[in-house]
Amino acid sequence: MPLLQSKVAIITGASSGIGRAAARLFSAEGARLVLNARNADALEATAAEIRAAGGEVETVAGDTAEEGTHHHLVARAISRFGGLDIAFNNAGTVGPMKPLAEITREEWQRTLDVNLTAAFLGAKHQIPAMLERGGGALVFTSTFVGTSVGLPGMAAYAASKAAISGLVKGITADYGAQDIRANAVLPGGTDTAMAGNEENKAWAAGLHALKRIARPEEIASAALFLASPMASFVAGTCLFADGGNAAVK
Repeated sequence: MPLLQSKVAIITGASSGIGRAAARLFSAEGARLVLNARNADALEATAAEIRAAGGEVETVAGDTAEEGTHHHLVARAISRFGGLDIAFNNAGTVGPMKPLAEITREEWQRTLDVNLTAAFLGAKHQIPAMLERGGGALVFTSTFVGTSVGLPGMAAYAASKAAISGLVKGITADYGAQDIRANAVLPGGTDTAMAGNEENKAWAAGLHALKRIARPEEIASAALFLASPMASFVAGTCLFADGGNAAVK
């Protein structure tokens, strides 16, 4: 039986990269999906590919930094599929690439809004729907940046993503006894648009023990594990899917 048979899952940031790979994988494992991204056309392209493969999928375009987006995502999951079991809160931004003292207040706030506040808002709306089903799994995309290493020009990104660790622990303390599992996946360098040009990707590969960066599908597989019954006793943790990056620092 597929790992996510008959489960209903929300995936944010699903128009490209890790989110798109996760949408394809979760659907192949039996999940019915509600997908989100800001780019409506790219989001629909992902959905069309999943439908062509026989999957069931709805889309809600919008900014995850806005609370209304999460309300609509959960409402669509309930109205279309009857409830919510899984949420992969994956959308994020690198933010300003410059030394800390050169970051404006507006740039700092936007980075926190997209990477951290959006995660809070997602959980705030997702958890009540999951409780109606008797439990559920939340997975958040964090990063090795700010958790195992600091990188020049990435202080806002590091701070906003490292805070996800505290969020999953808090959710676990509040709701673990009600069978809500919250975990984070911490990717290493991954071959997405956020990775930059080939020179940047080659530099990032050198940070990892495996001396390469990940394919988006490899990170999606780690998220699948955390979302699935295979991780039924995994809660409040941060899973490094970083090619040994943290191990060799």
